[in-house]
Amino acid sequence: MQLIQENPDLSAYLAADEAIDHDHPLVRRTAGRLAADVADSYEYARAAFEFVRDVIAHSQDSGDLRVTWRASDVLEHRTGVCYAKAHALAALLRAEDIPTALCYQNLGVVHGLVAVRFHGAWHRQDPRGNKPGVDAQFSLDGERLAFTPDPASNEMDHPVLYAAPHPVVLSALRAASDRPHLWPTLPTALRTQGGS
Repeated sequence: MQLIQENPDLSAYLAADEAIDHDHPLVRRTAGRLAADVADSYEYARAAFEFVRDVIAHSQDSGDLRVTWRASDVLEHRTGVCYAKAHALAALLRAEDIPTALCYQNLGVVHGLVAVRFHGAWHRQDPRGNKPGVDAQFSLDGERLAFTPDPASNEMDHPVLYAAPHPVVLSALRAASDRPHLWPTLPTALRTQGGS
């Protein structure tokens, strides 16, 4: 699959925003701790991925009812759904100047992951958290994602690499009072009024 940058300016994939708040002190401290134990940006990216995948619980797996969406809140509460975990990983990577995009799959509902830029190419990574039947790994040599879309079930990979969370995803997260409220409002498509 050919991945397509939404924004041709690579610096957009290093920016901080309300959800990917890598300028927040907690994000900076966490990034600093992770960076202290590694030799280079590749090892840092792997460490950040494994931290978000393994230490930040996927709230559905853990039964946590809270809905987080801002990276600093995900790190503070150590919980989030796939989108929130993607925001946290993007913030940790951008904090160390690694261009990181948000990307999505449609698996009946929209599923969130990230893509990191190394060696002049984008590489998708899925930090949602492993469980029986899910074995996502950090890899620049072939994708090791949590899920593979089934075209026969109308599932698909979205090729666009977003610099900021998609508006329909962010809207669903921000409007949810808790996870039971979020579940029936999860987006089933990335279309907005503008058609994208």
